[in-house]
Amino acid sequence: MAVGGIAQPGDILAPPQTTLRYCERSCRNRNCPKCQGAAARQWLAEREADLLPVGYFHVVFTLPAAIADIAYQNKAVIYDLLFKASAETTLTIAADPRHLGARIGFMAVLHTWGCALTHHPHVHMVVPGGGLSPDGSKWIACRPRYFLTVQVLSALFRRLFLEMLAAAHHAGRLQFFGDHARLADKAAFKAYLAPLREIDWVVYAKEPFAGPSQVLRYLSRYTHRIAISNRRLMSADENGVTFKYKDYRIEGPARYKTMTLATDEFIRRFLIHVLPKGFHRIRHYGLLANGNRSENIAHARELLAAPARPKETETPEAALEQPGVLPQPCPCCGGRMIATARGNQDRHLMMMPSPAIHHYCSNARHSCWLSAGHARAHIGAPHSIAAMRPILARGAQIARSQRRKRPCFAASRSRQPLQSSLSKPEPAAKSP
Repeated sequence: MAVGGIAQPGDILAPPQTTLRYCERSCRNRNCPKCQGAAARQWLAEREADLLPVGYFHVVFTLPAAIADIAYQNKAVIYDLLFKASAETTLTIAADPRHLGARIGFMAVLHTWGCALTHHPHVHMVVPGGGLSPDGSKWIACRPRYFLTVQVLSALFRRLFLEMLAAAHHAGRLQFFGDHARLADKAAFKAYLAPLREIDWVVYAKEPFAGPSQVLRYLSRYTHRIAISNRRLMSADENGVTFKYKDYRIEGPARYKTMTLATDEFIRRFLIHVLPKGFHRIRHYGLLANGNRSENIAHARELLAAPARPKETETPEAALEQPGVLPQPCPCCGGRMIATARGNQDRHLMMMPSPAIHHYCSNARHSCWLSAGHARAHIGAPHSIAAMRPILARGAQIARSQRRKRPCFAASRSRQPLQSSLSKPEPAAKSP
């Protein structure tokens, strides 16, 4: 703080009529329970724009507990097989003339957790109720409020997944440790899978009660983060971490409960759901596959006599919708709030304090400040967004340099604060 009217290192000085707002910086880690809210909203908007004017169905494929146990040590292989087996099952049954006889498309999202952070790998699908005929000349709709037979989906899913899993074991793609080390032997692994061929595998298929947008909104809460959100965390102290969860086995208000876990157990459960690097949690299949999605959606809209999606044209207002521009207006004058720069601390992980990012109002009547670490620079009030583009470019440059640094649980080493060319001190005069 200022002592005797003299600014001290670390002070953030703002001139009159300045609106300075602090908010937590995003670490941009896809496993962070707090970050990437803007990316999730953008993903939701894009998926809602692709919806067709037909009924949609919510389909869930779940792995049995015995397979989930070995998925701990083989995440990349098992989760990939879950995607492939469930997608092939849905496409195959839908293409069968005895069921639907159409080429369909859908989106699949992987979830690996239950409400209490337990390991529960399953795939959510959002599937249109129909598809294109084999020759692509017409749209074939499914029966009202009925998609495909769940028992048939379950049986084929079980067979395909076990065949793919046995092939992966034969190819040496699976690893086993601890209590499961014996499964490295082919005979032992075959015996381990034998009971799974006799049980029913859980497949859920139901028409969304509130429409496909409701399912997409539900999925968007987990597409860019994992396991738990900060709003469910109640306390963290020497006794452990307390959080809210929902017991689905109970109906009514009593299903909402709290759970307290030891800190190390809470961290263990959270890290179970961290996916391998580069693994795609969201995938599209059939007509909605990324290679030809736009053409197939346009063709389906034409067959359904639905209006085509209007082509987005860039307007001056749309050009302003950049990552550095905040949707919230200035609380003082209603002007546009812009993120300028961020601190120089390490990235944060779950429940760790995050650095601050400073915002200022773009209104010409306001003065603005750029703050980065201990460096401070007074910036004249811009009269247009064009005057801020160099500042936003500098913020993006800082963001890229920070993303190249690896996140670290240990205490960060001391670093030199970011310097601004407008606030560099004059070089000291050399003594004769």
